Amino acid sequence: MWYSGHVQGVGFRYTAHRLAQRYQVAGFVRNLRDGRVELVAEGEAEQVEAFLNAVAQAMLGYITHQETVPETPEGLDHFRIAY
Repeated sequence: MWYSGHVQGVGFRYTAHRLAQRYQVAGFVRNLRDGRVELVAEGEAEQVEAFLNAVAQAMLGYITHQETVPETPEGLDHFRIAY
């Protein structure tokens, strides 16, 4: 998933990381050079959906657009902030 808006420099990655622990999802979050944030999440479908909803709610005033691209799971086992 890609998020656009004022999403860098506002704690987006750290918020996603904290929420990933709560919802027990694996994946990563990272800033992109073009100003967007990329987030990859894997896990039980209900947990991933709840996690993505929690991220969107927590960052509500910062996100102006989000784009979801379903991909084949890679079998990730933890969530990290990528650089």
